[in-house]
Amino acid sequence: MNRTTVSEVQREGSPSAQRVGIRDTAAQDQSLAQPSVWRSKRFFWWGVGLALVLGLSTYLFRSYANNTRSINSDRLRIAEVTRGTLVRDVAVNGRMVAAISPTLYASAASTVTLKVKAGDKVKKGDIVAELESPDLSNLLKREQANYDQLAAEVARQGILARKQKLIARRDADQAEIERVTAERTFQRFEIAGGLGVISKIDYNKAQDALKSAEIRASHAQQATALESEDVELNLKTKQKQLEQQRLVRDDAQRKVDELRLKAPVDGMVGTLSVANRSVVAANTALMTLVDLSQLEVELEIPETYVADLGLGMHAEITINGVTSKAKLSAMSPEVVKNQVLARARFEGTQPDGLRQSQRVSARLLIEERPDVLMVQRGPFVESEGGRFVYVLEQNQAIKRSFKLGATSISSVEIKEGLKVGDKIVIAGTDQFENAEKVSINR
Repeated sequence: MNRTTVSEVQREGSPSAQRVGIRDTAAQDQSLAQPSVWRSKRFFWWGVGLALVLGLSTYLFRSYANNTRSINSDRLRIAEVTRGTLVRDVAVNGRMVAAISPTLYASAASTVTLKVKAGDKVKKGDIVAELESPDLSNLLKREQANYDQLAAEVARQGILARKQKLIARRDADQAEIERVTAERTFQRFEIAGGLGVISKIDYNKAQDALKSAEIRASHAQQATALESEDVELNLKTKQKQLEQQRLVRDDAQRKVDELRLKAPVDGMVGTLSVANRSVVAANTALMTLVDLSQLEVELEIPETYVADLGLGMHAEITINGVTSKAKLSAMSPEVVKNQVLARARFEGTQPDGLRQSQRVSARLLIEERPDVLMVQRGPFVESEGGRFVYVLEQNQAIKRSFKLGATSISSVEIKEGLKVGDKIVIAGTDQFENAEKVSINR
């Protein structure tokens, strides 16, 4: 065996080693030929073909899987398309409210003494609270004193009126006496003048005296009438002032009387807004009374149905399993949280055992559509968006498009796509996973 020393190895790469014939790695290298363009395109088309085959296979597999899906009929609800009258309605919730629920307020700043508690039954006219208001009490006393003073002045004015009338009548009577005396004197002078006993001058004086007496008597009569009118007017003025003061006094009395709050209706004390012996300002709400003999239903109606509703529309109210007839009596003009509040009033006798704020369910009858294709309502309306339905044909549920019409609580209208006698799946279509065909096992 030949041994190679370190010095020999170090000399292999040197020029001297090459000169002595030591071999390198050149003999081990091989040159590779460049691939042709045709081979590259062939591999590309092979890849495209393989992708198409895989896609087609996946599609066929899915179609086969969809067409061969099988569902037990016990897990489905099936209904038949019929022709009849569709009652368009809507189901809403509501609560019982009092048609008459007056709220009592404090008429003035006062101290409140409550005579009832929440839940107590009261009769009309019962005192439910008393208010203490020194200001109103003093006001009533002042107005009463003013009234008494004016009443005394009216009485005094009446006495003065009679006195002035008597004076005026006395002056008129005196003037009349003077006129009569002058007339008699003139008659004597007239007789004596004809006999030539008196002179012409005395005759004229007697005539002038008569005319003067007649004028004074006439003026006295007129003055008496004017004096009577004057005293009557003054008396009437005083009487009007007394009447005005009486109204002021009565108003003060009314305010004092209102300090004793009385129940305006028969019912029950609903809520107390203040505590006993509280000091409240004027117009402060004190309590609310509820008339349980006249209850109405406050309905919460979605705003999408408001355009179809109107006053007087019929409704069915279900309370504890019992259905009663009612009519819409009022509707709110505003929308709150996508809902409109409406009031329904019972027709005929109100059901027994109703309570304030009791929750009820209601069915509003919007309209009737006779002779239409209809089917029982089910989850298919919402799950399929009202565009597709599964029709049963020879133990298969086949997806079919249709057009949905008006809806009610129990039924829906079919406008296009179905005919009388078709059986469709109305519940359980969520198991079909939007397949075109589904086998139904009986």
